[in-house]
Amino acid sequence: MTLTDELLTELGDSGLEQIAGMLSTDTTMARDVVEAVSGVIVGGMARNARHPDGADALRAALDDHVDTDPFTGDVASLTRDGHNILGHVLGGQGTEEAADALARFAGVDPGIIMRLLPLVAPMIMSLLADRAESRGMNAGALADDLDREQPACPGELGELLQGLLDAVFGGGVPAQGGPYESRPPSGISPDTGRGTGRGTGPDAGPDAGTVGRRGAPDGHEEGDPHEVAPGTSNPDW
Repeated sequence: MTLTDELLTELGDSGLEQIAGMLSTDTTMARDVVEAVSGVIVGGMARNARHPDGADALRAALDDHVDTDPFTGDVASLTRDGHNILGHVLGGQGTEEAADALARFAGVDPGIIMRLLPLVAPMIMSLLADRAESRGMNAGALADDLDREQPACPGELGELLQGLLDAVFGGGVPAQGGPYESRPPSGISPDTGRGTGRGTGPDAGPDAGTVGRRGAPDGHEEGDPHEVAPGTSNPDW
């Protein structure tokens, strides 16, 4: 079972229904969007893990996500963690590029995808952390496992994700280095985490809530993300 399959199982029907409401679409399209969002996050992790420093940093970060349950967590704290994860995996600009591409794929406003990405990222981290722990994976085994996830999105979606990741990563593995100055991705207010122009969309749902088995993404409070270069080895995940 792939990480995306596990994610969809954990979300359940109620989670997909909530996401469908967030996207103003049906559950079939909501499922497609979740698969796309999951694919770009997992693909970004795989690209980072191709470099030994990136694999080591990701494996160390997973220890903090073992036995966590982001599917029933508070949306505001979940989103803060998600922005931090996305900053390490894609960087601020890469996250915005991903949101734009996935929004075009789904036919929705990029701001909605910018809200969904940081909610899904901690879910993927938690699922991957439990897998790595249960299988006793070291950094190398983790990198191999993430590479095996790549063919999980065939057809049009697979081509979209491949092209998007090539655009974000320049078709290769980025050099390792220290973190960039911490700042939110463009289009996101550092005070509220909400859109300030590009990549904004209509709010949907109340301001706080839970996600997944006991509810799905329905809040939009966001904290300050930590932008770093894609593939950057930074122990402070």
